[in-house]
Amino acid sequence: MTQAKATSSATPNSAVQENAAHYGLMRRVALGYDDAIQKVTATLKEQGFGILTEIDVKATLKKKLDKDFTRYIILGACNPPLAFRALSAELDIGLLLPCNVCVYEDPKTRETVVSAVDPNSLVEITRRKDLAPLAAEVRGKLIAALAAV
Repeated sequence: MTQAKATSSATPNSAVQENAAHYGLMRRVALGYDDAIQKVTATLKEQGFGILTEIDVKATLKKKLDKDFTRYIILGACNPPLAFRALSAELDIGLLLPCNVCVYEDPKTRETVVSAVDPNSLVEITRRKDLAPLAAEVRGKLIAALAAV
């Protein structure tokens, strides 16, 4: 994994990193699952994001498939001014919104992981290089939010 630029007062192993598949940003945090959800929601708000959706993956898989899964939530985060700019440039970018932010318990280590989609990967999907500066702006805000957890 490569490290993304961020400043944080957290522990040394808590830097925001790209995930192994290079489509997300992630970090392990020294918080419990519930506390991490509250904290990332607050740090996203500080960066101008609101939470539009919350998907409790564990509960959904249990209800729909009667399968047990690790504690896992997907938060649909939206920064309205940035979303407006993106949609104004490319109407179909709505297919890639809102920005997914996940909090889960790693089933192997029991550590809490906080991750977010990397907006740079979304630009690659659109093939709209002119959106790269906007993606970089969103990425910076997501990294700041994750680093502050």
